[in-house]
Order: sequence, then C-alpha cells, then structure tokens
Amino acid sequence: MEDRFRTAETQHPEGLRTLTADRARRRFSAGAQYVGGRLRPGTSDRTHTVVDPATGEEVLTYALASTADVDAAVAAARAAFPGWAGATPGERSDALHRFATRLAELAEDLALTESLQCGKPLRLTREFDVPGTVDNTAFFAGAARHLQGQSAGEYSGDHTSYVRREPIGVVGSIAPWNYPLQMAAWKILPAVAAGNTVVLKPAEPTPLTALMFAQAATEAGIPDGVVNVVNGTGREAGEHLVGHPGVAMTSFTGSTAVGRRVAAIGTRTVKRLHLELGGKAPFVVFDDADPEAAAHGAVAGALINTGQDCTAATRAYVQRPLYDAFVERVAGLMAGVRLGDPFDPETDLGPLVTHAHRDRVAAFVERARAYATVVTGGTAPTGPGAYYRPTLVTGAPQGSELVQAEVFGPVLVVLPFDTDDEGLALADDTPYGLAASAWTRDVYRAGRATRELAAGCVWINDHIPIISEMPHGGYGASGSGKDMSTYSFEEYTQVKHVMYDNTAVARKPWHRTVFGDRP
Repeated sequence: MEDRFRTAETQHPEGLRTLTADRARRRFSAGAQYVGGRLRPGTSDRTHTVVDPATGEEVLTYALASTADVDAAVAAARAAFPGWAGATPGERSDALHRFATRLAELAEDLALTESLQCGKPLRLTREFDVPGTVDNTAFFAGAARHLQGQSAGEYSGDHTSYVRREPIGVVGSIAPWNYPLQMAAWKILPAVAAGNTVVLKPAEPTPLTALMFAQAATEAGIPDGVVNVVNGTGREAGEHLVGHPGVAMTSFTGSTAVGRRVAAIGTRTVKRLHLELGGKAPFVVFDDADPEAAAHGAVAGALINTGQDCTAATRAYVQRPLYDAFVERVAGLMAGVRLGDPFDPETDLGPLVTHAHRDRVAAFVERARAYATVVTGGTAPTGPGAYYRPTLVTGAPQGSELVQAEVFGPVLVVLPFDTDDEGLALADDTPYGLAASAWTRDVYRAGRATRELAAGCVWINDHIPIISEMPHGGYGASGSGKDMSTYSFEEYTQVKHVMYDNTAVARKPWHRTVFGDRP
C-alpha cells in the first residue's frame, strides 16, 4: 500500500484523496476505539462522521464511546501499569526507539490522513506535523533513560537522602483537533517514557491519526493497554475520563473555557492537572527591525495551519516609523497566499477544520467592521470547503474583542505603538501568556523583551518554531505545565524522598521531644 501512495502522488489530488479515504475506512472498519491493543466499536447509541473540510465529503462514520468504553480503557491501562512502570528505563527506551522507527515508516500515510481529516496542506503535514512527531518520539526514547532525581547525600548529618521519580499511574489525556497527531504525541510520549499508561480522548472531528499513533505503538512492541484511545463526546466520554477515580492525572489541551471545566471536574478527585490552554500571541516589531523579515514572519506566523494554532501571531504591534510600510507589505503578502486543495502541492492555505468553525471566525471579522478596518481578506470564497481568506485588520482598539479574544483563524490585527514601554505593555495586555515574539536588531531591546513579555515561549526575530528539547507551556489563562523536553517529566512523575538512618542508634537525639530525659 505504501507503493500505491507513492504512485498516487503523481495523480490528480482527487485520486490521492479518494485512496486515503478508502484506506481509512478499511483500517477502522472494526471501530474507532483502541482499548488493550485492539480496535473495537463504541457502545454509545450515537455516531460521529469525519468530514473532509476541503470538500464537505464524508470520510468515516464511527460509533462514539460511552462511559462504559472509558471504563474499559481505564481498566486496560490500570492492568498494564504495573508491568510498564516496572520496566527498566532501558526497556522503555528501546520500545520507544522502535516506535519512532515505525512512525517513520508510516510517515506518508500519516501525512495524507492528517491532511484528509484536518484540511492541512500536505506541505504542512509532510514537513511539520509528521517529522515533528517522529522527532518527539525519538527524543523521548532517549529521555526515558534520564529520569533523574537529586544526588544522594547526608543532608541531616545522620541520614542519607535521595530522590526517586516514580510514575503517577493512569493518565487521562484530552487532545484538540488542530494538531491531532502532534498533540497525541505530546500527551502520550512523556507519560509513557516516565512509566505511566494513558487513555487519550481525541477531538471527535479528527480521530484518525491518534488511532494510527496508538496502533503503531502496539506494532512497535509497547505492551497492550499502555496506550488506549477512546473517541467520544467531551460531555460524555471526556468528562467521565477526567472524573474517573481510576485516573491519577488529567492532561488537557484546548480552550481556556473548557480548561476551567476540566479543572473543576478534576479537582473533585484531587487529580494532578496539566492544562495547555488558549493563546493570543503578540508580535512586537521595534523600529530597528528588518522590515522584510518582520512582514514575512508575521504572515507565516499568523497563517500557519490556517491560523488554528494557539501560538499563532494574532496581534502585531508595530512601532510608528515602520507601521504603514508593515501594513502595506503584509497585505500584499497575504493577497498572494494560494488557497486550494490540501492535496495539491501548490496550495499554501487549506480550509478551517469545519464549516461551523469557519463561520465563527467570519463572525469575529464581521463584528470588527463596526470599529476597525479590514485591509484585505475578510471573506469566504465561493464553492465547497470551509475556506476563509487571509485577513488583515487595522484600527481595532486594544480593548476590543478582536484584540483580546482568541479567534483561531487566519486573522491578524495590527496596532501601532510609540515607545518601547508602550509596545511591551500592550503586548502583555491580555489574560493569555502562551507565546510571543519581538523583532529587533538591538541586543538590549531583545533582552528586555525576553524578560518582560509574559509568555511561556518568547522568540526573537522569528515566530512559531518549536523543538523537542525545549518546553512548551504558558502563563495565566494559557494554563500551567509543560509539554515536550525533559521538563515534561515534572508533569508525569511523582517525586519521592527516601531517607536512611546511618547511625544504628536506637534512641535518637530528637526522641527527647517525646521522652524527655527518661531512660
């Protein structure tokens, strides 16, 4: 079948789409729940249809998970936990290396399937989503051998202390629809590398590559029950997973509003919570920046994944001397972006994930016309698909909805500022703090920006790149905790202090606090 995909690549994009959809239907004919190393159908009385957002055509209809399916997945994960937690770091590392190899073998299949269910251009899935996921897997294969605690030492004088890092147990993870494959990896890999087992609930519209990821884990020799996937609604399967007494930790990526709901449910059973929530990333351009680099960076940073990225550049603050030229150049670059079939190699920008989400984005822009200027874009092209043109808006007040709320689409708003103090203050003036960037040739301005921009990731003269070795996570309404990097082990391990007495003395000096001087 891999050879068929390579041959189909020379065909019309429609042929490649049809081949990918047919393969998905065959692959998941047994169901869209992955429990204990096996596919099975959901047992609820409802179904969900995966729809190609570029055409509106149905890809796959599957039975949704019920609470009983969640219970079964948690039971499988609990049964697998002792063996997986008891495996040596080297054994877990070897399994993850095999996993990375298997994912690399499936790279083209994963890229095509991700494009089909999400509407991402193949250029993005082939060059970003899939290679990034393979690299994450290879990174955690190595990191599994480095779960280190504090060095042993005689800190009290009479005792030797050391620190153990131990897995937490079953992790219930909920992933979003914008990067289904990568978010499955971000949720599963650090948890599994640390010795935990996982039940993942993907978003209903985009279940396919998360299921493929779980299948690949089994094919690589990771034991049955270590990685489970349930596909159900957030209200039924998701909330049951978060509140499940057999789940020790909840990891959630999604909107801030839903994150608050997850936190409320999770705290009822005193779970550990890891929340990666919304963003409204500022893009600060100082007057000594390279204008061409800043303009290209803004367009690429705003439009990646059709703007459906919590770190996307959404608010450009441009110092007054560069403002007019920046707006003109960005508008010109946006106008040249090619919307089209995600399976066409010439396509720059695909559709939004659903028509409902496209309409939500469009509504933000329509409301903004009352108080701002739409410089370019702001419309949906005619024809099938959930497309929306790249949109540039100016004149929006700092307190307006378009500046403060997460739009999650191909919309960039540009505002001017005069002083450095003003620009940095405006950049920090939202509840979010996930990512930010600053554009300048002055090392001191750059250093100040890295200190004062209140975000979990700050780029200088770039916006968007991420790497497996560095943490990803935000401040404030953007949540807490880190994905990727060895910092993520702090989310997925428990720290245990072990203390040995070295004196062999029956009556310790501190016993006097209880016995006094009595013999």
